[in-house]
Amino acid sequence: MLNAKLIKQKIDLIQTDLERLIEFKQFTFDEMAQDYINYTALKNFLMEIIGRGIDINEHIIAKLGKEHNLSPKDYRETFLQLKELKILPADFAKKIANSAGFRNAIVHEYNNLDKNIVYKTVGEAIKQYNDYCNYILEFLESEKK
Repeated sequence: MLNAKLIKQKIDLIQTDLERLIEFKQFTFDEMAQDYINYTALKNFLMEIIGRGIDINEHIIAKLGKEHNLSPKDYRETFLQLKELKILPADFAKKIANSAGFRNAIVHEYNNLDKNIVYKTVGEAIKQYNDYCNYILEFLESEKK
């Protein structure tokens, strides 16, 4: 059985961090790149947002994926498998799945990240993860019926 309360808690945390990410849009690239505290905070917010999305995906797949023989090989695939469960639209699942690779780059290649790519990701992350939260909440509502 799905733990809707857990999923909603993670959605709330994602939405709070998305609101915080909006504050970073006020900085220019140069301001962000030169301020290591803000840059580190930005990377951390992105990592946590994506990580929570992956947590939600894994929980849903663990509870519902058995019927479809779903077993993700990696974090990216968790998003793609939500497409198989008809929770995320196909095009959207493909786009947001790329965020899993970005999360891995933040976690494992933090010294080699291109700051410009991190900076440009803010707007995309805000849009994609707002949409992601809406899709998950819509799915939870449909499960109540």
